[in-house]
Amino acid sequence: MNALALYGRYCAASVRAQLAYPASLGMMMLGQFLITGVEFLAIWAMFHRFGHVGQWSMGEVALFYGLVSVSFATSDMITRGFDIFGSVYVKGGAFDRLLLRPRSLALQVMGHELRLTRVGRYAQGFIVFGVGVWITHFRFTPAAMGILAFAIAGGTALFAGLLVLQATLSFWTVESLEAINIFTYGGEAAGEYPLNVYAGWFRDFLMWGVPIGCVTYLPMLAAMGRADPLGTPAWLGPVAPLAGFLFLSVALFIWRFGVSRYTSTGS
Repeated sequence: MNALALYGRYCAASVRAQLAYPASLGMMMLGQFLITGVEFLAIWAMFHRFGHVGQWSMGEVALFYGLVSVSFATSDMITRGFDIFGSVYVKGGAFDRLLLRPRSLALQVMGHELRLTRVGRYAQGFIVFGVGVWITHFRFTPAAMGILAFAIAGGTALFAGLLVLQATLSFWTVESLEAINIFTYGGEAAGEYPLNVYAGWFRDFLMWGVPIGCVTYLPMLAAMGRADPLGTPAWLGPVAPLAGFLFLSVALFIWRFGVSRYTSTGS
């Protein structure tokens, strides 16, 4: 509870700082909304031209898109410290100060900033999901709502784990490797479509390597009450988001190993 209270104070300070410049904050929120909105326009154009992708309609893809967008926006909002960890904390020597404080290092880094600008990405994801609900007549049963909430939590944990791994690499490379964006932004883009539209090797990677499918595809099928064309057992869908928490646990274990190998660059 002490740690949560501290994180709450970090977030409150960040929010106050951003609200001090409301015009700038509003424009950045709008920019996030428009930029991500253009991405879905490309999907709409594809369906307008071809009608469907495999056996999936635009409304069904909109549900997958909205789910992964909200998960990614949540992670992106709370993990800014890990995203800029190499350039700000390691290269600049600021991580040395965190080591002197008797608090969790991961908590301190996560409390670097709560990015309100990602509200624009949130809004876009919810709107697209709403479009999917309207087109497909999706039923919000208590079970479906529970599965979706669990999927968003698992997806947030998964994308946070990827950023923790990116930050951990900075202990050896000083700079965070932009190659990790292949898995963060690339993973989000891959999760916008049902897995069975991809080649077999890529599906396996998205299930067992970086388990995007476990936090988007399988739980979304369970919430829709639809059987997996790939033959995955129905019982796996509601519990599959656990893979996101497992991935984050492994990432934090590797993070602690990286901290033990940290050598200061000075200031």
